[in-house]
Amino acid sequence: MATDNNTSATERFGGKRVLTGRVKSAKMAKTVVVEVVRSVRHPVYGKFVRVRKRYKAHDEKGLYREGDIVEIREHSPISKDKHFVVIRLVERPADT
Repeated sequence: MATDNNTSATERFGGKRVLTGRVKSAKMAKTVVVEVVRSVRHPVYGKFVRVRKRYKAHDEKGLYREGDIVEIREHSPISKDKHFVVIRLVERPADT
């Protein structure tokens, strides 16, 4: 699959959203909770406001830990609340 710089992530995966966020919880079996933070301009005041949303994502092998930055992709429903799958690890924080 050849990728161009002007090709968006949604085009690469057939219209499915690709989001980047931080793993907030990895306590469930085969599931991680990923928090995605984005900036949205306030409609009246014009100020940029941070909006946080949490998504449950499928992690088949249990590879991801709390604090990891991961990419998740939209998927057909896996369970009642789980509609995303973890694609890849973007960054793992250094343990101190």
